[in-house]
Amino acid sequence: MENRLGKKCQVSKLCIVFGVLALVAVATIVTLWTVALTGGDANGGDDVTAPWDRFRLSSALVPDHYSVTLWPRLSHDTNTGLYVFTGQSTVEFECVTETDVILIHSNKLNYTHSPTVTAAGGGAVPGIKSWWLQPQTQYLVVELDHKLSEGQTYQLYTEFTGELADDLAGFYRSEYEEGGVRKIVATSQMHPTHARKTFPCFDEPAMKAVFYITVIHPPGTVALSNGRETEIANITIDGEAVTQTKFEPTKKMSTYLLAIVVCDFASVSGADGDTLIRIWARRTAIEQGQGNYALNVTGPVLHFFQSYYNFSYPLNKSDQIALPDFYFGAMENWGLVTYRESNLLYDPLTSSSRNKESTATIIAHELAHMWFGNLVTLRWWNEVWLNEGFATYVSYLGADHAEPAWNVKDLMVLDDVHRVFAVDALTSSHPLSSEEDDIVLPEQISEQFDVVSYSKGAAVLRMLSDFLSEPVFVQGLSTYLSHFAYSNTVGNDLWRHLQTAAKANNVSLPHPVDDIMNRWVLQMGFPVVTIDTSTGNVSQTYFLLDPEPNITVSSPYKYEWLIPVRWMTSDEVQSDIWWLMEKHAVNLQMRSGGSWVLANVNVTGFYRVNYDLGNWERLIAQLQSDHQVVPVLNRAQLVDDAFNLARAQLVSTTLALRTTSYLQGETEYIPWQSALNNLHYYDLMLDRTEVYQPMQEYMKTLVTPLFFYFKKETWNWTVVPDRLTDQYNQVNAINLACRTGVTECQNLTTTWFKQWMESPLNNPIDANLRSAVYCSAVAAGDEVEWEFGWSQFKNATVASEASKLMSALACTDNKQLLQRYLSYTLNPTMIRKQDATSVITSVASNRAGQSVAWDFVRDKWEFMFTQYGVGSFSFASIISGVTARFSTAAELQQLEAFVQEHGATGFGSASLAVEQALETTRANIKWLQKNKQEILDWFSSQTGHWSTNTNTRLSRK
Repeated sequence: MENRLGKKCQVSKLCIVFGVLALVAVATIVTLWTVALTGGDANGGDDVTAPWDRFRLSSALVPDHYSVTLWPRLSHDTNTGLYVFTGQSTVEFECVTETDVILIHSNKLNYTHSPTVTAAGGGAVPGIKSWWLQPQTQYLVVELDHKLSEGQTYQLYTEFTGELADDLAGFYRSEYEEGGVRKIVATSQMHPTHARKTFPCFDEPAMKAVFYITVIHPPGTVALSNGRETEIANITIDGEAVTQTKFEPTKKMSTYLLAIVVCDFASVSGADGDTLIRIWARRTAIEQGQGNYALNVTGPVLHFFQSYYNFSYPLNKSDQIALPDFYFGAMENWGLVTYRESNLLYDPLTSSSRNKESTATIIAHELAHMWFGNLVTLRWWNEVWLNEGFATYVSYLGADHAEPAWNVKDLMVLDDVHRVFAVDALTSSHPLSSEEDDIVLPEQISEQFDVVSYSKGAAVLRMLSDFLSEPVFVQGLSTYLSHFAYSNTVGNDLWRHLQTAAKANNVSLPHPVDDIMNRWVLQMGFPVVTIDTSTGNVSQTYFLLDPEPNITVSSPYKYEWLIPVRWMTSDEVQSDIWWLMEKHAVNLQMRSGGSWVLANVNVTGFYRVNYDLGNWERLIAQLQSDHQVVPVLNRAQLVDDAFNLARAQLVSTTLALRTTSYLQGETEYIPWQSALNNLHYYDLMLDRTEVYQPMQEYMKTLVTPLFFYFKKETWNWTVVPDRLTDQYNQVNAINLACRTGVTECQNLTTTWFKQWMESPLNNPIDANLRSAVYCSAVAAGDEVEWEFGWSQFKNATVASEASKLMSALACTDNKQLLQRYLSYTLNPTMIRKQDATSVITSVASNRAGQSVAWDFVRDKWEFMFTQYGVGSFSFASIISGVTARFSTAAELQQLEAFVQEHGATGFGSASLAVEQALETTRANIKWLQKNKQEILDWFSSQTGHWSTNTNTRLSRK
């Protein structure tokens, strides 16, 4: 599952921080109240607790297969005004342990008849004593008058109705307009716990079964599911002419992977060997060729993964569908992958290279799951990182195979490693794996789908692959998949297969694979490796951004790691990995003399590196004299390490700032983006203080050479750079040059935008530059430019273009316009529910919009959280977005008051984000008090603009 709203930090990588599905907090309160009354704990571990008050199913009943018929109504009921679906289901299950209670998940379904229980083969069956719905734990409870027999197979038959709501969860509806006609799509999002909202089922990942699906739908529409269509017939039900589509049975799989869509879409199709490939979308999008790139890239990616896993694609078709309304970035339903339109569709005329790369990488992420996650599934959600981290890691490999010229694998360091370092350096982070019993509530499950699971998971697997070697890693992976196909595993199963592969290939490791990896998986955070090049002393400590942390979570390994260190000197790259296995060690080869030492070459390890001051000075001198001697990823890493070490008070802030001065001669994207990411924190902390102006002037001196470099390279902005990363850095150059007041840049963007306003049907702005140009022009303009942008957004027929405009509208300095824009997020006819979060976080990221967004969230929180589309918002992203600038005692007080005010309702899947916001705000306050004067002095010294009294600590404006 891709839970980012786009692959990169565009909304933020979105910058939605991996959105997690928020659930109704009221249900949680009722649940906990019920648990309190019954005297049990949340996971039902107390024997006093009735089985229906426990959140985990017992293992007494095991499903074999389901036969489900669903009939979604694509017009609303004239009496109630609601859209509904009706259904009937038979689930056949084996009784493994005698029981007189059938528990099966059911949420928000109404049953039109009493359930019936029969025995397979017509044997004796207990009678039903009573049945009821248990909303707190989301069960249909069927109490029997005597016990089911061990080893016997039974069937439970139900008929039910549900609402086809617009809440983006379970079986739901999506709406769009085409040719002036309003159209309805019935579609699904079962992951992680919403299959039970569609039909009664054993809704846990280990309860795999086969699904026989039948869909009844209006004539002229198309029905899709996981398997191929086997029978399509026009029939009449109660006098109504309908189409009935039956599908081949699925493979044995988990409920969360089921997918059902009814739509009026078109498709483009192809094949990879015997596998049918189809890309589905709105008819106009397909007619405009927006599905062609996805079709072209899917075959090569599937082919790559079959070779990589050494296991044929398990299905005979691969459908991928772009939905107008979809909460996550994409979802890996087996054989029918669902996407946001902006993540699957690509328009050669209006989509950027960034859109194209996102499409390729997200397709690779989802198709990687067809094996790792779908074929072999983790037993429970406490190890979700292994699914998502693995798919994130290999998505770069799949995309690299499909588009080798991009060199996309290097981008993982920016987009995942650096990104998650920021979160995992907080005491409110969490280990990759948790205890099963700690993850039981639906919102606890949703909370697992965060940046730690995806990005840290990817980073530690990349490190594992590096020290084993990729061929050995792949060999272990292949035997793991073959051994556990169509079943469930725990993480240790993978370590065991990788250990076997390592042994078979004589890979020398200091400890077994599980022993090495458990230190990275079972304790949160990561180390900083400190190298003293004058003595050869090397040490490790738990790295935390707060220099005075309050560590409340104990670690089974006392926050020590087994660390693979790749390193080089100014003379040579060391071929062998050196392992740091204690807190302190000595490596005499690292005594450098007059040369420099650089560790974590190409950032293959998940750790930071600090050096003695002499070595830092030599590295900075090398960057200044000939930066290309240092590998490009390590140029990015030196900047990122220095800034974060400074925040932790391990090096001086001045030293960190000095690592950026060489950028006047740097043209590579990855080091530039690393510096911008780190200076963004300074922006957030200092853009309302006296430091802002000298900082802007310094940034202007850095970016001006880059701006004119790209002006020359692109023949005065008329051609597109060849390399993908150069295209990305050209955008950086324009963004930063315009923002820091390079006059030629501002004239360029406003001129292009005015030309477009004068001829709205002819957009002269290159697709790659539109995000930067739109934002710059809207920021420089006022209501006229904003209204033009809004009209273009509403009329956009390409999702990626709409997304660029949506972000740009948040760039205005006009607070009244920002307030109006925020109000639109509560009106789905103005801003789709799926997009509300990104609008709020985009406004919050604007210097002029932060306080406006914070006021809006405080005012509307209860309504958003309890009433308006609770499955539509990423509340975690909203909290982290609106609090990102918090750095004063007054802001901390406001945040604490907000938490206290809404404590009774709770924060659902945003609970961890709230903790992190409080921790980050306190750290920001301390950082600002300690560093502001030093930063002001340094920027002033670089630009020649000294404050009138640099000896006095300047107060916050």
